[in-house]
Amino acid sequence: IVLDEAQYIKNPPTKQAQSIRSLSSSRRIALTGTPVENRLSELWSIMDFCNPGYLGPRSEFRRRFGLPIERHRNPAHAARLRRIVRPFILRRLKSDPTVIDDLPDCMETKAFATLTAEQAELYEQIVSRLLDRVEETEGMQRRGMVLSTLVKLKQVCNHPVQLLRAVEDSRTDTGKPGKNGEAAPPVEAADLSDVQPLADRSGKCRRLLDMLEEVLAEGDQALVFTQFRQMGQLLSTMIQEELDCNALFLHGGTPQAKRQEMIDRFQAADGRHPVFILSLKAGGLGLNLTAANHVFHFDRWWNPAVEKQATDRAYRIGQKQAVHVHKFVCQGTLEERIDQMIETKTELAENIIGSGEEWLTELSTGQLRDLLTLRQSAMELET
Repeated sequence: IVLDEAQYIKNPPTKQAQSIRSLSSSRRIALTGTPVENRLSELWSIMDFCNPGYLGPRSEFRRRFGLPIERHRNPAHAARLRRIVRPFILRRLKSDPTVIDDLPDCMETKAFATLTAEQAELYEQIVSRLLDRVEETEGMQRRGMVLSTLVKLKQVCNHPVQLLRAVEDSRTDTGKPGKNGEAAPPVEAADLSDVQPLADRSGKCRRLLDMLEEVLAEGDQALVFTQFRQMGQLLSTMIQEELDCNALFLHGGTPQAKRQEMIDRFQAADGRHPVFILSLKAGGLGLNLTAANHVFHFDRWWNPAVEKQATDRAYRIGQKQAVHVHKFVCQGTLEERIDQMIETKTELAENIIGSGEEWLTELSTGQLRDLLTLRQSAMELET
C-alpha cells in the first residue's frame, strides 16, 4: 500500500484513516510533505500506519514525547524521538542536487511594516481589555479568550476595516443587529474611504502595494497568502484601485471549475492576471503555480510547516525562475515577537516538531503582557 498525501490520515478516529488501516498488506509506504502540521500525534498516526505498534499506544506516545516536546520544548526528548523514527524516514530535500539538479534558488526575507495611528489605538484597546480580564478566567475559557484576542490582533495588524467588519459580522451572526440595525455591508462597500484612501489606513497594506508595484514593473507574477477570506477581498479591492490590476482570489468557497479556471489563467503568464491572492487553507496545498516567482505571506499562520507548504506552490519541480519569499511582520507588535520565538525553535522544526498556536494559550499573564504590549517601533514615523 502506498499513501500519497499521507497527512490525510493524521487523525486516527476519522473514517478515512480507519478505512486505510483496515487494508491488509505486508509492505506500506507513506508519502507526505508535512509529517507534522500542528502536533506530534500526527507523526504517530502516519508511523503507526507504516509500522503498527512501533511507537506504542497513542496515549503512551503523548506522555513520553508529545507533552515533553510540545509543551516543555525539551530538546533531549526531541532528539530521542528523531533517533527512533529516523531509520524509517527517507527525507527528500529540494536543496539536494541528487534529487533536483535544476531547481533555482529560493530566497526568504522579512518584510517589516509599521502600524498607522488608527491601528495602534485599536491594538492597545484590545490588549488592555485582555489583560484586564485574563486574571479572572482559567482553563478553557482563558485559552479561548487568548486565542480570540490573537485573532483580533492579527486583524488589526492587517487592516482596521478587517477587524471592524468582523465585529459587525459577529454581531449579525449572533442575532444582534449590526450598525443601524442592519446586516454589516460587504468589505468592498466599506464607507470609511472618504476619510483617507483604504490602503493608507494600514502600514502593512501600503508596504505590500509598494512591493507589488515593483513586481509588476519587472513583469513578474506573485502569490499573496492570507489566513482570512475577508482580508483577501480587501486586498483584491486595493490592488484594483491602487495598481489598476485585476487580482485573482481563491478561497474556500470557490467552486472547483472556477478554481481550475483561475489556476489556468494565472499559469498562462500573459500579463493579464499577474497577482493571485489565496486563502491559506484553500490554496496552501496541492496547487502548481510555478508562473509565480514572488510569494508574499501577508499574515502568518505561525506554523512553519503550513507556511512552507504554501511557498511550495511556486517553489517546486517545474519552476524555472528564482523564487523570492516575503514574510510580513508588523514591527513592535506580537507579530515580531512570535516571529522571533519561531526563529529560536528552528532546530525543533528541523526535528519534525510542529508549532501551532495552541502553546500561546498556556503563557502566563506576565508573558502575555510582554508578548502583546505595543512597542515604540510599531508606530509609523510622522512626516
